Amino acid sequence: MFKRETGRPNLFPLKNVITTDYNLGDLVYSNGSSGFVPADATSGDHYGIAAEELPSTDDRYTTAGEISVDLLSPGDLVRCDDVDGTLTEAMEGTTMDLSNAESVNAAATSKNVVTLIKYVSATEGIFMINSLACVKNVATS
Repeated sequence: MFKRETGRPNLFPLKNVITTDYNLGDLVYSNGSSGFVPADATSGDHYGIAAEELPSTDDRYTTAGEISVDLLSPGDLVRCDDVDGTLTEAMEGTTMDLSNAESVNAAATSKNVVTLIKYVSATEGIFMINSLACVKNVATS
């Protein structure tokens, strides 16, 4: 799960995509046509972190609606407590990819979506998101 570590929260309602599950702490991006969806290993142009859950039992799951997202700005740092692979202190400054909307892949570096700023533990770190839509500093294809 991702959560803001620095910067001021900036909650904003964004259009959810029908029949899509959102978990609290998912990194989200625009799918380019119908709304905002949880990130995946190949996504870029991220906007922020889902500030609420939207499970299949929610009324908005099957109808157009909105989900609250904490919009990120350049310089904001986020904590990820679900890192696939093993982080080490020596990896500080290293760019990495996502495994999915909730986790960083410590062994993948083809997209450079995040940079490890501070090592916390083997499975947790403080990261800068390089792939913010307002920055577009990442390969997405």
